Amino acid sequence: MPKMRKHLSSFSVAVIGGGPAGLMASEVLLNAGVRVDLYDAMPSVGRKFLLAGRGGLNLTHSEPAEAFRARFGARATQVASWLDDFDALALREWAHGLGIDTFVGSSGRVFPKEMKAAPLLRAWLQRLRSSGLSLHARHRWRGWIEDGALVLDTPEGQVFRRHDATVLALGGASWARLGSDGAWQIVLAGKGVGIEPLQPANGGFLVDWSAHFSERHSGEPLKSIAMAPAGLPMRRGECMITSDGLEGGLIYAWSSILRDALLAQGEAQLHIDLLPDRDHARVQREVAHSRGSRSWSSHLGSRLGLKGAKLGLLRECLSKEDFADVGRLAQAIKCLPVRLHGMRPLDEAISTAGGVSFNDLDDSLMLRALPGVFCAGEMIDWEAPTGGYLLTACFASGHAVGKGVLRYLDTTS
Repeated sequence: MPKMRKHLSSFSVAVIGGGPAGLMASEVLLNAGVRVDLYDAMPSVGRKFLLAGRGGLNLTHSEPAEAFRARFGARATQVASWLDDFDALALREWAHGLGIDTFVGSSGRVFPKEMKAAPLLRAWLQRLRSSGLSLHARHRWRGWIEDGALVLDTPEGQVFRRHDATVLALGGASWARLGSDGAWQIVLAGKGVGIEPLQPANGGFLVDWSAHFSERHSGEPLKSIAMAPAGLPMRRGECMITSDGLEGGLIYAWSSILRDALLAQGEAQLHIDLLPDRDHARVQREVAHSRGSRSWSSHLGSRLGLKGAKLGLLRECLSKEDFADVGRLAQAIKCLPVRLHGMRPLDEAISTAGGVSFNDLDDSLMLRALPGVFCAGEMIDWEAPTGGYLLTACFASGHAVGKGVLRYLDTTS
């Protein structure tokens, strides 16, 4: 930590946004003795964090650091600088310090033993309050007045607050009802801050299913499959058939590439291996085996175990002529082309791509156009797949911002 020329308790910092990034920045500052006022537009903090943990909180991932950092794609270098000080292991140790034990699942994902987000958030807020955090719910940030004071809408009317520095941790623009509505874009753009357009990440993709397929298989999982955009190596996992497309972790892992293809070409092609545990030669032998008087459904079910949603998907995407050609049918089972024509709306996505450009931030994540104003979390232009990567980087960015604010306060004292 920098050696401060002025006593830290004399500084006051505003943190706007009570998600993991904002709360972590608050903790770093409080631990250094800085006074922190956290403002959040919602009646309580951490609402999207709690939603993320509804089906089991995937806190982080246990894979090796090099592979972990590669998950951040074009922004791997920038995010790696956050992870240098607060990586997946540090996040687990931090959770343990709150009394939350974690375990590694069979997929390498890390979960709290209780599987829920609420116990962790409760313990964290209790520790933050005991450290002096002043939390102001139902305070919606609207920008600044000319002298630099924050403008906040509250149930009692508009108020103005002055602080020595400000951390913006306002999220992206998905699940707006939980607080991240992207309204900050207008305010920052008006101050000359460069912002990359917000786009859906980790969201569902649209397919023109037939009415028959949609009615029969909507809501059914596709388990033990592999998929990839055309020309890329397959990844294994599972996803869900929806009434108008596909959702789930496996397709989310490819969301950035598929989204870019949709933007460039108006459509994207996905290839699905329905039987990744069986090689092409074996599949071809089983398909070519005499089926006698049996239907294709009975034949493929008995020889290859293809049935239910998998068989339905095969029929949906192939013509009668394809089914009549043993070679084409075997090829489709191992590499079934599915055409995507769009994505679900931004507000439905788990997270967002785009946001404040890294070119407009210094190494401390301070806005070059607005000295003393820092950004953290999902509102910055980076993205990550689900699996613990997204959440880990949000925590890590908050940690990095907290340290950046301390360096800034040192230079202004």
